[in-house]
Amino acid sequence: MAEIKPFCGMRFTEKAGNIASLTCPPYDIISEEQRKKYLEENSYNIIRLELPREGQDPYAQAGKTLEDWLENGVLKCDRDPAIYIYEEEFTAYGKTSKIKGIICRVKLEEFSKGIVLPHEETLSKAKEDRFHLMQATACNFSQIYSLYMDEKRETAARIDALSSGAPRYEFSDGEVIHRLWIVNDPVAIAAICDDFADRKLYIADGHHRYETALNYRNWRREQGDASQGTDYVMMMLVDMQSDGLVVFPTHRLVRGLENYEESAVLDACRKDFEVYPMQDYAEIPSNLEALYRQGKKAFALYSGGKGWHLLILKDLSVMASLLPDKSPASQGLDVTVLHTLVLERAFGIDKENMANQKNLTYTRSFEEAISSVQKGESQCAFLLNPTRVTEIRDVAAAGEKMPQKSTYFYPKLITGLVLNKIDD
Repeated sequence: MAEIKPFCGMRFTEKAGNIASLTCPPYDIISEEQRKKYLEENSYNIIRLELPREGQDPYAQAGKTLEDWLENGVLKCDRDPAIYIYEEEFTAYGKTSKIKGIICRVKLEEFSKGIVLPHEETLSKAKEDRFHLMQATACNFSQIYSLYMDEKRETAARIDALSSGAPRYEFSDGEVIHRLWIVNDPVAIAAICDDFADRKLYIADGHHRYETALNYRNWRREQGDASQGTDYVMMMLVDMQSDGLVVFPTHRLVRGLENYEESAVLDACRKDFEVYPMQDYAEIPSNLEALYRQGKKAFALYSGGKGWHLLILKDLSVMASLLPDKSPASQGLDVTVLHTLVLERAFGIDKENMANQKNLTYTRSFEEAISSVQKGESQCAFLLNPTRVTEIRDVAAAGEKMPQKSTYFYPKLITGLVLNKIDD
C-alpha cells in the first residue's frame, strides 16, 4: 500500500528573514496584485519560485533563483531525514478548529493501482504549467494534501506525542495560525512509516500537482537521468476522521447564455425538484444548511433582485436511471445532481463546456456569487452545500472522479515552510 519516507527538507534560513514573511497561500488562489505584495514585504518570499513571473523564461529564472538561494545560504537542506508535523488552527462556521498531519515523501503510484486515489477531474493547462516549473527546478515547493483512514487513532497518538513540545515555527497569517515540528528520531519515523503499510491515500487537494509529478517522473526516466527522488512527491497526510476537517462548497455561476429565462429553467426543474419561491437571498445559507443536516439534495437559484428559488430533489433514484454506470456514491453527490439534472438538462451546458468554463465559472464565496449576478457578470448563480468528507472517500474508493471544483478544503496548506528537493 502507501509507501512514505522522511526526507531532508529544504527550509529558509535566518538570512532570508522571518518565516511569516516567506510563506504564502497556494499559487492558484493568488492574484498578481497579491503576488507583488508578498515580494514587496520580502523579496525572498516563496512566491518567487512557486509562481514565477520574471524574465523572458520565468520557469528558467525560477530554477536560477533557486540555485542562487542555495548557494548564498538563503535556503538550506536539513542534515537529517525528517518527517514534519504541521498544524493549522483556524475559525470556520463560527467554530475554532485544528488540523494536524505529517509532511513527508510519498511514493508515486498510478491511480490504477488503487493506492493513491483521486476524487476530482483536472485541467490540462494547470498541469502543463506545473510540469514546466518542475523541469526547471526539480523541486516540490508545496505539498499535496491527502487523507488517510486511521480507525484505531494510532498515528494520531504518535503525532500528538511528537508535537507536545514547542514548535520550530509558530505564526499567524491573519486568518490561520501555522505550527511546524521537525521529527528526525529514526525510531519514531519508522513507526509512523509502518503505520501506512496497509493504507490508501485519498487526494484532497493537489490533483494537478500529483499528476504532474507522475509525468515528471516518467519524463526523467525517458531522459535516462531519473534519481530515486523522482519516484516520490511531497505530501501532507491528515486523518480523514479529524474533527478539524472543513470542506466549503463551490458555487456555480452561469454566464453568456443567449436566451436565459429563469421561468423556463424553473419549469424544466419541476419534473425532478420541488421549487419554492423565497423572499430574501440573505436566508440562503441557513436554508441550505438545514436541508444539509436532513440529508436532502437542495440548491438555491439566484437570478438577481431580492428573492430566490429553493430547489429540493424529489427522488434520488432518478440519478441511477440517468447514470447507471456510476456508483451510488457518485450518483448521490450534490454536484452530480446539479450538473446532470439542471446544468445539462435544463441549460444544455455539456461536460466539455463545463471543463472549458465557457458558460460556467466557480466561486467558494457566497457574497461573490450574489454580487456577480447583481453586477450582470453572471446571469444566475447556483448556491450549493459542501461535499461531505465521507462522500469524497467513497467516490475515490469506487475508482471514480467528481466533477472539477467539487470540493474546497479549508484552510489551504501554506507554501514555503518546507520544500522537497527532488534530487537530494
